[in-house]
Amino acid sequence: MYSSTEPLSGVRIERDSLGEVTVPRDALYGAQTQRAVENFPVSGQSLPHPFIEAIVRIKKAAARTNQSLELLADDNALAIIEAADILIEGKYADQFPIDVFQTGSGTSSNMNVNEVISNLVNRSSGLKISPNDHVNMGQSSNDVIPSAIHVSSALLIHNQLLPALDHLLKVMEKRRIELENTVKTGRTHMMDAMPVTFGQEISGWIALLNNDRQRIRQTLERLSQLTLGGTAVGTGTNTHEDFAKKVSKQLSQDTGLLFKPANNFFAAQSLPATALELSSDLRSVAVSLMKIANDLRLMNSGPLAGLGEIELPTLQPGSSIMPGKVNPVICESVTMAAAQITGLDAAIAIAAQSGNFQLNVMLPLIANNLINSITLASNSSLILADKAIANFTVREAHIKETLSRNPVLVTALNPLIGYMKAAEIAKQAYREKRPVIEVAKEKTGMSEEALKKILDPGRATKGGVAK
Repeated sequence: MYSSTEPLSGVRIERDSLGEVTVPRDALYGAQTQRAVENFPVSGQSLPHPFIEAIVRIKKAAARTNQSLELLADDNALAIIEAADILIEGKYADQFPIDVFQTGSGTSSNMNVNEVISNLVNRSSGLKISPNDHVNMGQSSNDVIPSAIHVSSALLIHNQLLPALDHLLKVMEKRRIELENTVKTGRTHMMDAMPVTFGQEISGWIALLNNDRQRIRQTLERLSQLTLGGTAVGTGTNTHEDFAKKVSKQLSQDTGLLFKPANNFFAAQSLPATALELSSDLRSVAVSLMKIANDLRLMNSGPLAGLGEIELPTLQPGSSIMPGKVNPVICESVTMAAAQITGLDAAIAIAAQSGNFQLNVMLPLIANNLINSITLASNSSLILADKAIANFTVREAHIKETLSRNPVLVTALNPLIGYMKAAEIAKQAYREKRPVIEVAKEKTGMSEEALKKILDPGRATKGGVAK
């Protein structure tokens, strides 16, 4: 049971089961939150707002559920719901100060929310709401925190990540159509290879991201399963037998997403497998974004001493000492974000292994890293679309010039003259810096008209065998 005394100068005294704690006078939180603030001065980084909001939404849904089960009085339930709505609006965001690196169950953050809601109610009404007995009714940190990870991730995926990926894909498809007939030198091993079109190259990017998007959508089905109702160890101690289904239904109504009880609370609370799966999906998005951003900045390289195939939009000066220098800053930003997502995924993989017996004890880290990864992937997709892909220009004259001198074009002659003869032509053309068609005419006796048809870069992009 919690209680407080009249404040001293700037502080007040709160009591919990361990005794008295000095809390800032104006703080909405109580003793357990203050203990956690003092115990975990680790990073100075508190848990992201979307995760705290998810916990609040769970408290709101639990109050409605317990009211419907006639376990919580109507006035108490309505007061908790009203306080939760105030927090969901974003008010009092500074009342959740606990460090990410706290107790591994997230109990401190669960109690932080319980205390803030109860104090909001108690200060604005004549009610006496307990953070444990009323706000936390039918719950445990051990089922609330894993559920909040799922709820916050699902909301961010629906509201941010999937729309961002859809936008990026739409921009890419527009550029694919615009550039479907613009032929360029293909590259393997960073060396000149057979021609491709820009449209074909971009179609590869589109396919990668479509696959990533599909994987995320498949994971959402498992992300909809919540541990609420399992309480401390998965058995459902101190919760009504209908609580799990009803609270999931309430959350579904509140968020517009479909949630349901997990198939097995013991598995869900001890190993956050779906969070691990989602992190892997996000790493895959990061790898795709890294590949696309690197392709763009290599095509943009130079422009005189590099590939110089495209020109990315000029966004800011590129050097504090070299006037006129412009760098591919968006691509660099995206690759750094992708690297960070990969690192966050590695930490989640380690954290997921800490499910000893009935509970994983690295849940706050998993929550923090997932939300950060979703945010990074969403924002990186948007800036890559709007500030790099949408408006890059193709340096067609330069591309045609280098393409005409590409000795690898001779590959199209392989079926007619054999690999060894074609290799001889390619080497001579490169050595003498002459067009392939000129050397091929000398070496094969074929007509210039026939060679132009066979060695046409555009024809090569369509595949098939030369005749």
